[in-house]
Amino acid sequence: MQASLPKCNLNGKNLISRVLLPLVFFATIAALAAAGQGYKVVKTYKIGGEGGWDYMTTDTSARRLYVSRATHVIVLDLDSGKELGDISDTPGVHGIALAPELGRGFTSNGREGTVSIFDLKTLATAGKLKAGENPDAILYDSATKRVFTFNGRSHDSTAIDAEKGTVLGTIKLDGKPEFAASDGKGEIFVNIEDKSELTAIDANKLEVKTTWPLAPCEEPSGLSMDTKHRRLFVGCDNKMMAVVDADTGKVLATPAIGDGVDATRFDEGTGLAFASCGEGVLTVIKEETPDKFAVAETVPTKKGARTMALDRKTHTVYTVTADFGPPPAPTADNPHPRPSILPDTFVVLVIAK
Repeated sequence: MQASLPKCNLNGKNLISRVLLPLVFFATIAALAAAGQGYKVVKTYKIGGEGGWDYMTTDTSARRLYVSRATHVIVLDLDSGKELGDISDTPGVHGIALAPELGRGFTSNGREGTVSIFDLKTLATAGKLKAGENPDAILYDSATKRVFTFNGRSHDSTAIDAEKGTVLGTIKLDGKPEFAASDGKGEIFVNIEDKSELTAIDANKLEVKTTWPLAPCEEPSGLSMDTKHRRLFVGCDNKMMAVVDADTGKVLATPAIGDGVDATRFDEGTGLAFASCGEGVLTVIKEETPDKFAVAETVPTKKGARTMALDRKTHTVYTVTADFGPPPAPTADNPHPRPSILPDTFVVLVIAK
């Protein structure tokens, strides 16, 4: 006896609706849930004041955020945004390097060509040292207890004994240095912006070990490192992040990022690399394996938010920007002027899950 099928009064259209609509509903809920797990701007610290800015640095243990502001450095509470103090007399300051075990910090003062040494507790300046021309990025290497400035105009690096506060020597570089990273074992890497190269430096011998081309990366700026897997994360002006093997110089991957990058950071705790981009996005790259990298998400921030700091304890990202007005009229010395910064609009954006 042939089994009879149950009668069904649904026409084709209603059947499709009853089957597909629940699927669409649950897919939408799943997508929203996934989106909710991503990074987003969770707080905005309104700082105000006038002037530009450059690099930022976190002191995770002391819960402090150091932000350069043209002629001084603002020190904020990482968790509340409350202003804790100020490091004054840093003309053209670019970066801040911290040596917590020595109780000292250092700033690179670009216009003055000096490095300020300050006390981490009181923020008082203990003295200044002469560096090269236009010291830009600055780095403390804990393995050698030395500070290195990367001098954009003189194309070299000044090495400083962090404990004694004395200049040890100068390392000549192949071009204009940008940001740098340390492997924590006495080797330092620095981007050479105008040559699209990456240079490795022996921090003990104060000499260049090797220089590698970064093609297809152009005009590298931000640099960070996964020290465990020996991978370098280079922010490139042509909207890519070059992931480089720190032992061979081989470019392993070039995931796409936003436009106008100026900083990268790597979070060992999450396996994520970040690129802060001036167009107003934070690109998040997932290190799936030491040789496989993919874009995890693109987080909206705000135009001009191109420098960055990372709190490795909470996995929170900090970036800064302001509101902009029209650029001033071009001149012979400055044919492409940047947009003007509107007074009292400077903010810190706090980005977390």
